[in-house]
Amino acid sequence: MPHPLLPDLTSLAKVTAESHGFALVSAQVLTHLQPMTLQVQIRRGNGDDVSLDDCAGFSAPMGEAIEASALLTEAYVLEISSPGIGDRLQSDRDFQTFRSYPVDVVHKDDEGREQRLSGTLLERTEDHVQINIRGRVKRIPRDSVISVELTSPTG
Repeated sequence: MPHPLLPDLTSLAKVTAESHGFALVSAQVLTHLQPMTLQVQIRRGNGDDVSLDDCAGFSAPMGEAIEASALLTEAYVLEISSPGIGDRLQSDRDFQTFRSYPVDVVHKDDEGREQRLSGTLLERTEDHVQINIRGRVKRIPRDSVISVELTSPTG
């Protein structure tokens, strides 16, 4: 069950991030930690990578915004980070960055059954995800793709 203040804190983090040239990726309240921890993940508004200095520099304005809002009345720890690179490819930038990398594509076939294909990522267009499977190009309709994940070269 999410913390009752999460929607308000997320809204505050979004406005604060945008006013400092960032986009809010996520906000979480971890109440099982003592003191409670507010984790805020940001990305640059223009898509560039977020540096450690960016996170450190955004910490003060975010902390000031929380204090000014008086939403949190108990002790808390504020953690600012970037989402980093996950295994699942989602953005156009992910698909550009990881061209030629091994991937698993989970998709629905013509009968609606879930299938998994492993190959090397070639590209994602508006209509298809294209992978190379042992020298053969496989075009998977984008609307049938469930997920595309990075894998190790050995699977």
